Amino acid sequence: MDLTELPDLKLLQLFDLLYDVRSVTRVAEQLGQSQPTVSIWLGRLRDHLRDPLFIRTPGGMTPTPQADALIGPCREILELLRRFAAWEIAFDPATARRRFRICMTDASHVTLLPRILAYVRDQAPGIRLEAARIDGNTERALESGEADLAIGYVPWLGGGMYQQQLYNQDWVCLTNRNHPRVRTRLSLRQYRAEGHVVIAAGTGAQLLEQALLRENIDRDVVLELPGFLGLGSIIRTTDLIATLPRNIGETLAEMNDIAIHSCPFAVDGFAVRQHWHAKYHHEAGNRWLRGVVAELFGGTR
Repeated sequence: MDLTELPDLKLLQLFDLLYDVRSVTRVAEQLGQSQPTVSIWLGRLRDHLRDPLFIRTPGGMTPTPQADALIGPCREILELLRRFAAWEIAFDPATARRRFRICMTDASHVTLLPRILAYVRDQAPGIRLEAARIDGNTERALESGEADLAIGYVPWLGGGMYQQQLYNQDWVCLTNRNHPRVRTRLSLRQYRAEGHVVIAAGTGAQLLEQALLRENIDRDVVLELPGFLGLGSIIRTTDLIATLPRNIGETLAEMNDIAIHSCPFAVDGFAVRQHWHAKYHHEAGNRWLRGVVAELFGGTR
């Protein structure tokens, strides 16, 4: 038999209910239909199966032997359809063996990745994590499934993406705790006069450059680094200043025993978000990973 010739769902539901309640009127009430409509549906089902299915008797609609034979398969089909509608591939982090790739900046390698790794090793020992860069390939990687999440300030990601805000970032400055000219407070005059370390990486760097232009600040750049690796050690052993987002700034200050100051001029802040493609919005493993990130960092300053 061609599958297109099978009875549709409402006829199967009608047959299932009528077999139990033995009353067209009560079936109509339960289905929210008029009695004539249910009678028409029953007529179509009888024509399709070439059997009366139910015979009207003083005790109600009595099933025929054909109906008795078909009720089991009918209910199996309805149960399969219910399970299909509620289907979700199971993901048990405790037993899963899978790789997750997260796109992030190198600052996040210092501030976010250690906490994610510690959680995953404790709760999902079979999971392998990979960190990838945020770059021009990130959007394609999320769409193809090559990457699962992108975490950071990524305002250029296009349509087809979901996002969830984790925390807001403002800007701070780092100096040597024994800096010869900067003590408890970093003034704008001192900021202009001192030498600086510039970090070329970082998705929020453009916001800092815009603020420097607005304030007409021309920094004396002594050193430019491609990332945050080694920055803490450089600040601890020199009189240079670094300007960077608060999360990485506070982390480096604590790790390297260096001083942290409020930025002496206004720089636009930004929100750190996690991003994922709509194709994987309902995928169980992706949902678990997003939940871990939200639990660890949602609401963090």
